[in-house]
Amino acid sequence: MWNRIFFCGLVVCLICLTDQTQEQKTPLVVQGTDCTQIKTLSPRATSGVYVIQPAGVTSPFMVYCEMLADGGWTVFQRRTGAEVLFNRKWAVYKQGFGNLRKDHWLGLSKVFALTNGGRGRSSTMRVNLWDFEGGTAFAEYSDFRLGTEKESYKLNIGAYRGSAGDAIRGKYTGIDQNGFGFSTTDKDNDGCSPCIFGDIAEDECSFSEGGGGWWYSRCGSASLNGDWHPAGEHIGWASGLHWETWKGRVPYSARASRMMIKSV
Repeated sequence: MWNRIFFCGLVVCLICLTDQTQEQKTPLVVQGTDCTQIKTLSPRATSGVYVIQPAGVTSPFMVYCEMLADGGWTVFQRRTGAEVLFNRKWAVYKQGFGNLRKDHWLGLSKVFALTNGGRGRSSTMRVNLWDFEGGTAFAEYSDFRLGTEKESYKLNIGAYRGSAGDAIRGKYTGIDQNGFGFSTTDKDNDGCSPCIFGDIAEDECSFSEGGGGWWYSRCGSASLNGDWHPAGEHIGWASGLHWETWKGRVPYSARASRMMIKSV
């Protein structure tokens, strides 16, 4: 009896391991420079994992493509729960982590490659948000790109449009995240030395955000890589999935978020 249970459990574990590593064993046959090109060449392409090779990149890599009516979008961040921890250090944020079909961060080096390869082309970045009450919102930015690693993958965005508000530029002056480098707990680029919030002095924004990496500027009002909080525990936390121009004054942690790029 126990031998049979052990054997069945072992089989289940092996199946799980096979499923987790299957993406990594998929032959890297390049299907396009990005999801936008794949959708353009194959209008009936459906959402899923594809292999891309942006211009100027020597090694292809896998991404999740969200194929929508307005084109193919390359997803570089997805949060839907607490299964994947986002309190990671610089090297991991550079490389990427998580499951492409589920919650993940694609990697700063890959996002850089996607936004800096082609001449005469620019990228649009879209943030999708979901709350716990059944509502959704989005923020979209033109001319999105990242700086080099030496520039700490500095954030560059153009004009905003959307329904969530421009949280990257902030609810008030002095916290614009545009033009700031990416920060993690082991690589601080947030401009706080310290930042004073009432009677609180903040030296490193990433720590207050549960270790989540982001383009902090005096902490700012956008941060989607903090701790994920479940329903009933999503209001009032300093850490969370924050887009403060979308909700009220009390910190509200979103139920889910998605960040993606489309070349134009």
